[in-house]
Amino acid sequence: MLITPDIENTNVTSFATMPTPSELHKKLPLTDKAFTTVMKGRETLRNILDRKDKRLFVVVGPCSIHDPVAGLDYARRLKALQAEVEDTMVLVMRVYFEKPRTTTGWKGYINDPFMDDSFRVDVGMERARQFLLDVCELGLPTATEALDPISPQYLGDLIAWTAIGARTTESQTHREMSSGLSTPVGFKNGTDGDVSIAINAVLSSSSPHSFLGINGQGGVSIVRTRGNAYGHVVLRGGGGRPNYDSVSVAIAEQALKKAGLPANLVVDCSHANSYKKPELQPLVMSDVIQQIKHGNQSLVGVMIESNIAGGSQPIPSDLSQLKYGCSVTDGCIAWDDTEAMLRSAHKELLQRP
Repeated sequence: MLITPDIENTNVTSFATMPTPSELHKKLPLTDKAFTTVMKGRETLRNILDRKDKRLFVVVGPCSIHDPVAGLDYARRLKALQAEVEDTMVLVMRVYFEKPRTTTGWKGYINDPFMDDSFRVDVGMERARQFLLDVCELGLPTATEALDPISPQYLGDLIAWTAIGARTTESQTHREMSSGLSTPVGFKNGTDGDVSIAINAVLSSSSPHSFLGINGQGGVSIVRTRGNAYGHVVLRGGGGRPNYDSVSVAIAEQALKKAGLPANLVVDCSHANSYKKPELQPLVMSDVIQQIKHGNQSLVGVMIESNIAGGSQPIPSDLSQLKYGCSVTDGCIAWDDTEAMLRSAHKELLQRP
């Protein structure tokens, strides 16, 4: 018998079996309370996008979840604040488990839950689902970034709003995936600030697609979608400059109109819009609120990176040295500042036309 070199998987060191989505759903089933939270959250967001609800939706929370105890602490605080501001705003907790990296770095709670490069994705996926269940049980809707196209089969029933990041908005895979998601989807403009990339993504995801994916039993499948009618653009700045000012917003509105799309815009107060300085996020939001007060109709939501403690921290070799409630990825504003900016926005929005 002729012995030939391996022709495939030459750079793969191993395959580890994952539980199927159905198996994880069975182990951690959707509760009645969580179901109600998710369905109500999605309906509210659709109503905002359809102009049936005048409130502003606010996706707010840690840049990434790494400590579920601190994460739930944050969620309880946010739930209490929601009761104060519910006349003008709908608070949706930012629950990000997957982090795109420019080169290398911690890839997030699903990929590396122990933060030690052991990459126990099976454990991370289960813990992520448990965390989402816990937050939804509080009655707080959740938002996440869809980075891995397989993850929605495991977690999608617990999500009310989905973001597609600046690095993946141009990806055909993510546009196809978004066409089948059950949530409204916000597409961020490109890292260079190009809004047309996000507009093209909204158009693409609104159409039916067929692509390879997995089903609930983990089997490779041809996924056929009907298209997502609730895609919209997220302005996050880019190319070293912000794009939340009234002129940039007007240009984005015109581009959406030309494309035949609803003028629905969300402003990400972080990233290039705040020059990656988390402490500037309240200024960004204040500007957005003033535009709304002066009659802007297209600004329907904002995003805020916030945690219990402000700033960020490197991941130490001794994880017991981690500062409680402080981001290990992008810097966040502290909870006290978050409360102040949301209460201020609430007061201002009560005066909107």
